Amino acid sequence: MRSIQYREALNEAMTEEMLRDPRVFLMGEEVAEYNGAYKVSQGMLDRFGPQRIIDAPISETGFAGLGIGAAMYGLRPIIEFMSWSFCLVAADQIINNAPKMLYMSGGQFSVPIVFRGNNGAGGQLGSTHSWCVESMFSNVPGLKMAIPCTPYDAKGLLKTAIRAEDPVFFLESERLLGWRAKDYEALGFDRAGVPEEEYLIPFGQADIKRKGTDCTIVSMGRPVLFALEAAMELQKEGISCEVIDLRTVRPLDIDTVVRSVKKTSYLVVVDQSWPFASVASEIAMQVYERAMDDLDNRIYRVNNDDVPAPYNRALEQEMLPHARKICEAVRAVTYNA
Repeated sequence: MRSIQYREALNEAMTEEMLRDPRVFLMGEEVAEYNGAYKVSQGMLDRFGPQRIIDAPISETGFAGLGIGAAMYGLRPIIEFMSWSFCLVAADQIINNAPKMLYMSGGQFSVPIVFRGNNGAGGQLGSTHSWCVESMFSNVPGLKMAIPCTPYDAKGLLKTAIRAEDPVFFLESERLLGWRAKDYEALGFDRAGVPEEEYLIPFGQADIKRKGTDCTIVSMGRPVLFALEAAMELQKEGISCEVIDLRTVRPLDIDTVVRSVKKTSYLVVVDQSWPFASVASEIAMQVYERAMDDLDNRIYRVNNDDVPAPYNRALEQEMLPHARKICEAVRAVTYNA
């Protein structure tokens, strides 16, 4: 297993798929000449040329729509949003066209396209550049959504996304791009390294990042790391937490969550969306529908605070679903507060 950066895992996934399939191309702002705004596409222009690594103007509406049209006619575009916050100007294309085209055309046009980029607070970028879009977009039928938190998951899920026949929203984290496998070891697990051999990770299969017996913590994306940090702290108090990384929200592996809840009897859901109508709310409802009798307390949710993301560093950190909030929720749900 290789300890490569999260951004390098994304680069490898795109490179391998472009070598495998000449229909795949990458388009976005600064992906070519600048090697990517966050160096995710480093070296890809030299390798594949400007017809497949395409710099786009600052016009998400334009290049998102171009990508959808290309996908309808047989290509497999990867459209990079520098930030998912910027995708909102292309909302008509990405949520009103791409997920509905197969249905609206009676099965004549599929849209095998990947929209990817950074999601959530990137570090003092202000409220309009720190959107967490998963709750808003996962509401739409016809798309898939992946939110990886490790280099291993990022590569395996992105390769699966590129081969998918449906549009995929691939939500990355700017704050994780430089993380390597060794950085995850401090949080208690070593399954972040990337193997030499090719692999794919199927959508709809959650991963148990830490086994436990006393409380289930469910999350996705960067907040999984906050959950692991909390689990390590709670272990010192004799509370054993099972941490589940959903990895994909559409499709949602609720079966793994329910099995864990049947074992632990308690559930905390950690979600970097705002609390109202969030992914955490949907997970809680589905668990209530399938395992209410197995719960010994109500489900606790830990979300971003219900405010626009602050610019101030300390306030931004407090807004997020950090480890202290998760610890407090676990203590409360397990009657250890």
